[in-house]
Amino acid sequence: MRLLMYTTLFGFFLRAGITLQIQCYQCEEVKHNDCSTPEFIVNCTVNVQDMCQKEVLVKEDGECHARRVASGVHYRKSCASSGACLIASSGYQQFCTGKLHSVCISCCNTPLCNGPRQKKRPIPSAALPAPQPRPSAGLLLLLVLPLLLT
Repeated sequence: MRLLMYTTLFGFFLRAGITLQIQCYQCEEVKHNDCSTPEFIVNCTVNVQDMCQKEVLVKEDGECHARRVASGVHYRKSCASSGACLIASSGYQQFCTGKLHSVCISCCNTPLCNGPRQKKRPIPSAALPAPQPRPSAGLLLLLVLPLLLT
């Protein structure tokens, strides 16, 4: 009996450890969100880094065009612990304007969720199940009536 209990607990902890590891994209200061390719995928630290983090920074790129400094969007992506990521994202929320010197931090907890946004593809009508005809009340009465009369 004791062996069964230990085996069950071992299986539970083994399964829990495997499911708590997440994969995220990881890169520093890249432009054009171009680090969302397989070579940037990392395994996060089990039971520590349970979220993916994405920082979007709008920075000066140093080029001047008619007294206006050109800006560029830079990305940082990494693994993070949920506590640290959620604190950082809420702390920088006031700086997330999309304008020059903007900093936006987002957290997510599904594999590779700090990559590019997936476009929602419409479901083709051929993939939808055909609507089933609903039986009429008269047909139902004809089917149930013999059962009621017996």
